[in-house]
Amino acid sequence: MEIVNYISSIAIPFTILIIITYGLIEKNKVFDTFCTGAKEGMQIVIKLIPTLIGIFLAVGLLRNSGVLDLILKLINPIINILQIPPQIMPLALLRPISGSAATAVATDIMKTYGVDTNIGLITATIMGATETTLYTIAIYTSAVGIKKTRFILASSLIADFVGMLVAVIIWRILS
Repeated sequence: MEIVNYISSIAIPFTILIIITYGLIEKNKVFDTFCTGAKEGMQIVIKLIPTLIGIFLAVGLLRNSGVLDLILKLINPIINILQIPPQIMPLALLRPISGSAATAVATDIMKTYGVDTNIGLITATIMGATETTLYTIAIYTSAVGIKKTRFILASSLIADFVGMLVAVIIWRILS
């Protein structure tokens, strides 16, 4: 265990040393290259700020307006037919939108029902098998300038739905 701690504590400084050494061997201006990369990174961040503000605003409105509760009431018949535990539905709805909101909901579910319960295991599987789709699509497509995201969004949301449904099915079979 001590060797793992030692390796993890020297990994980043060692990586930086390798990069600087390689740059010097190749006769590159290492600091100038670093500064150029940092400037490009800042430009990307500045381009992404409006997208991030829009996503955070939308998530805040969704969570605080009661729309989430309305959506849960509307899809309740489908949940019953598919035999999906209603306790995980807030997580299933928030996971594609916000990672922090999904983490908060997952933590609450696990505190309420326990980590070793069927609900807790389904929650953990959903957190591991799905992505914060809208956030990821917004960031990546905004960074590279893609405007038409219709098919990306549809296929990603279908993948999230399948991941969540498979999580429920697997834990129904295993329990």
